Parts: sequence; C-alpha cells; structure tokens
Amino acid sequence: MIKLMASDMDGTLLNKDHIVGPENIKAIKEAQAHGVEVLVATGRSYQEAMIPLKQAGIICPVIAVNGAEIRNETGEQLFVKGIDKEMAKHTAKQLEELDIYFEVYTDQGTFTNDKEQGIQLLIDIFLTTNPDTPLPHVHTEANNRYEEGHIEVVEGYECIFNDSAQTVFKFLAFSSNPESLEQARNILEKLDGLAISSSGKENLEITSLHAQKGLALEWYCEQKGISLKNVMAIGDNYNDISMMKKAGYAVAMGNAPDDIKEQCAHITATNREDGVAKAIQQLVMVPSS
Repeated sequence: MIKLMASDMDGTLLNKDHIVGPENIKAIKEAQAHGVEVLVATGRSYQEAMIPLKQAGIICPVIAVNGAEIRNETGEQLFVKGIDKEMAKHTAKQLEELDIYFEVYTDQGTFTNDKEQGIQLLIDIFLTTNPDTPLPHVHTEANNRYEEGHIEVVEGYECIFNDSAQTVFKFLAFSSNPESLEQARNILEKLDGLAISSSGKENLEITSLHAQKGLALEWYCEQKGISLKNVMAIGDNYNDISMMKKAGYAVAMGNAPDDIKEQCAHITATNREDGVAKAIQQLVMVPSS
C-alpha cells in the first residue's frame, strides 16, 4: 500500500505549458483526501517550485534543489545540505575554464552573472529540440524563467562564495555542446563531495554528495515513520534516479529516456497526457468495492 508519493516537477508533474494540469491537480487532491502524503521533489529552488504549486492550489512538502533542502507545507526548512565553499570555488573555476554557462542556487536565491547569455542559450537549446516553435514565444518563455523564477544578476559569483552567511546548494550548468558537458562531468565526478546529475541532455546539476533526491526522500520518510517500501517515486530524468531506487514503487514517465524506463517497474503516460494522474489512479488509489 502506498502511503507517500514523491513526484518530480518539470517533465513530470508539469505539462508542456509548465503548469500542473487539471487532471493531475484532481488526482493529487484525491490522494491527499485518502490519507496519502504527497511530496514534490524538484531540481528547482523552493521559491521557483512554489509558483506552479500555488497556482494549482497544491499544498505539500517540497524537496528542493535536488535534495539540498526540504521544506514542510508551511515553508519551514527541515533539512539543509550545501556544497563546501572551497569546493564551490573550485567547481566554478572548472566550469569557467570550459566556457560553460552556469547559475548558482543558494539558500538566499538563484543567481546568474550573465542573464542575456543565459536567455540566449535557453533559446538555442529549445529551438534545437522544438524547431517549429515561433521565436517570440521561445524568447518569452526563456525570459520568464528569469523573471518568474526570481533569478538575480550579480557581477561575479565571488560575492556568494565569500559570504559566510550564504549556503551554496547547486550549480546548474547549461551548454549546447554535449562534449563540453561530458568533459565537465568527467572532471567533477573525480572530486570528493559532489553529486553530478542532469535534468536534460543540455545541462548538469551539481550538488553536495549528500544532497540528492533519494537521500532527502529517505530522510523525510524516516522522520515520518514511513517505510520506503510504501513510497512511490515518479520522474522523467536522471536527477530522479536516486529516489526511484529508494522507493518501493518506481514510476517512469512516458517521456523519460529509455534507460530510465528500464530501471523502473512501472511506466505511465507522458507529462502532456497527465501521466502523474494516471499513475495515481493505477497505483495509489485503492479501487472502491
């Protein structure tokens, strides 16, 4: 019997319009009404994750920044795992030497040192995978990520790394050059204390080794007295694998890469087809007699 459901956001809970669709909202609220705890586990910052959740009227705990922090229903911080500051400086240096654009997530917000480059890179990546999308729409979507996601611009990241009051949660690195990302991954994976994952073939997500969705989910379940055997984890990408491996019920989205599907016992529909709702209906809700 499933007592807790942990869902990824982008490519999973959110549809192509980056909102929670009505079928997913309905299914989540029905599950909650039947006593099933719902938890969102995302690579987004807590602030960015709350935008579509508030819009959908969904109230639940959030594992944010790939497991760097956990917040309860009221936004109270329960769990924090940051990157060592010296390691953060070294990571930034490696990415800069490879000419890879990156953003820094901290407990005080998300930061970029080149907003225009970030927007243009997102546009290039999106048009590569969605060439038929009108350019004005793509530009608006890319710009909205910075405006709605409350990403702040700084002159340099040194002000963050040298701020003892600020905890570094994650580096989100983007590149349209897969060889550069692979080179960065190979370098960073050799460093102690870092976890390297991705939420798409055009990015790397770099966190503390102790900040992973699976470890955060395990910690949360221990606090709640819930066995991981009674947990369903659903996602679509590589930063979801750690929680899929922990959960008794691992569900891959229909839009997930094949190698992720192969690691899951269950596969649902795509995020454009309300796959989360279908998984809840099939696995979480007990059929009425």
